[in-house]
Amino acid sequence: MQFLAYILVYPLLWIISILPFKLLYFVSDLLYILLYRVFAYRKKVVLNNLKLVFPDKSNPEIQRITKAFYHHLCDMIVEAIKSMTISELEMKKRFTFTNVELLQEIETQNRSVILMCAHYASWEWIFILQTLIKSRGNAVYKQLANKHFDKLVKRIRAKYNSYLVTTKDIIPTLIKEKKQGILSVNGFASDQSPKRNKAFHWQKFMGIEVPVHTGAEMLAKKLDMTVVFMKVTKLKRGFYQCTFKTITENPKDINNYGITDKFLKLVEEQITEAPEYYLWTHKRWKHARKH
Repeated sequence: MQFLAYILVYPLLWIISILPFKLLYFVSDLLYILLYRVFAYRKKVVLNNLKLVFPDKSNPEIQRITKAFYHHLCDMIVEAIKSMTISELEMKKRFTFTNVELLQEIETQNRSVILMCAHYASWEWIFILQTLIKSRGNAVYKQLANKHFDKLVKRIRAKYNSYLVTTKDIIPTLIKEKKQGILSVNGFASDQSPKRNKAFHWQKFMGIEVPVHTGAEMLAKKLDMTVVFMKVTKLKRGFYQCTFKTITENPKDINNYGITDKFLKLVEEQITEAPEYYLWTHKRWKHARKH
């Protein structure tokens, strides 16, 4: 059944991926009507999240953010599909970097990087970064249920020396690379909610106390990696700009959870600037601690 689903859906994905951007975003607009107006995909989750973290915003403002978010969500979906066939030149034009030299300088110091980011703006085209640095790119991800689509996503990422590594495999992978002297930039989307029984640290995020992932910090300390925050800004439809900010060059000198807490503050700043670009469909606050 998995293969049947793949061979039925893949041709449609490929056709969408070769559309010029004007038509691609027309597909996004149609998808918006389906997700937001027809099926109301996770609309209750989105509204509950927004009302929880922005208690002072009026209902019209919440509605404005909600609609803008769904437009952006649909853009991200079609942009992910576009990744199948988009050229390197086109991607470099649409996903730019203000200070990639920060990572290049870390390379000259013979150090690997823990790159912490949030589900914000766009993370689909970040792998074009690998054309500008020498380090191997690893991105921590949750394996897809359909093994054929999982292989497709891995193949797309591998075009530019960027690889998807499961949460189960990331620790042995990084230990092996360190022993072999392989420099790497390792992407962690650390803003999701861990399982309550596996939480080591609780912290306020957007004013709500929640359990937070600490895996990126743990690995940085264990393997002595420089920790960098990746901020992505949506300039306009289909165009993004990425800026890197060093959180610490000496993770072992930072008190436990200090790196994670600083990361959360940086994410909060992003969300406050333009909340419509955060991934509100996730149940990020489902384990909120009640006082």
